[in-house]
Amino acid sequence: MVVTDEHSYDRTSELIAFDNTRAGVKGLVDAGVTKVPKIFYTPEDAYTKACPNDPEKTQLNIPVIDLDVISKDPVQRKEIVEKIRDASEVWGFFQVVNHGIPQSVLEEMLNGVRRFYEQDTEVKKQWYTRNTSKRVIHNSNFDLFRAASANWRDTTYCSMAPEPPSADELPEACRDILIEYAEQLKIVGRSLFELLSEALGLNPSYLNEIGCSEGLAVLYHYYPACPEPKLTLGASKHSDSDFLTVLLQDHIGGLQVLHKNYWIDVPPVSGALVVNVGELLQLISNDKFKSMAHRVLANRVGPRVSVACFFTTGHSLSSRVYGPIKELLSEDNPARYRETTVKDYVVHYDATGLGGKSALTAFRI
Repeated sequence: MVVTDEHSYDRTSELIAFDNTRAGVKGLVDAGVTKVPKIFYTPEDAYTKACPNDPEKTQLNIPVIDLDVISKDPVQRKEIVEKIRDASEVWGFFQVVNHGIPQSVLEEMLNGVRRFYEQDTEVKKQWYTRNTSKRVIHNSNFDLFRAASANWRDTTYCSMAPEPPSADELPEACRDILIEYAEQLKIVGRSLFELLSEALGLNPSYLNEIGCSEGLAVLYHYYPACPEPKLTLGASKHSDSDFLTVLLQDHIGGLQVLHKNYWIDVPPVSGALVVNVGELLQLISNDKFKSMAHRVLANRVGPRVSVACFFTTGHSLSSRVYGPIKELLSEDNPARYRETTVKDYVVHYDATGLGGKSALTAFRI
């Protein structure tokens, strides 16, 4: 890690100056930056020192699950449920193929992300805000003024359910595909929650009926090529605040999940979606399913683009209370978390910022 003169460095002023450009990390790259500004410096994680040639690590792979037969064969559906149960308990992550969304839609969604970020900065600035009440929020690092270090990433957040925005509220560069993709993701999400319900030993409709698939936020990310990728991260170590995340990533890669004290790559698989357990699903499953820490590496190659769909009602005014599911509790398995609304949980999570400890710890009994 590079050491600079602390006395000449005013972090707050530099953060404000960066944010005031309203051009994000892409603006830095467009301006020809050859050194990573210090606000992005990220301390090395203890787990990065794990030996990359360890034979145990090289045999670890995120499960890839084929959903093609879930509605055709009850025996094979049961096998898929068992794979999802195992992946959710052990990894907190899995990839799905044959999920029903055409390859052409996936590719156009990624192209739409590129169109948005690669249009003129002045056009993008109309969406740049830190007002979390907006339906569309474009900025760099939602936690810019709270996190220990900024990430080499720009993000746009669109709240697509339960109350979808009108078409003219969405950026023109990706409007049509964003609407189509969100509709298709809702179908995939409901199907995944059915399988996860069965994996918990519950009625297939259970998680959908309690509102887990009710809210959908689509976050599309842009990770520009980084001149000094060892000094920063695309996304700091974190777990997600939602029930479930479904991620579409391009061919570049960089996503890693923390598994048995190793950072394990989640390699891009053509046509696949990456699914991971959110903290709220860990809470209501009473720790049966695990929300695992993950991160994104910075890369000299880029830009990398991805689309993360969060199933959460975090920014709505729902008063529904969630706690460990009663059917899963017993004398030997008492509730490990107190009840909370999604909104209260997300407020606590957002106040911490990425890179801190899991927000779940504050809700443990």
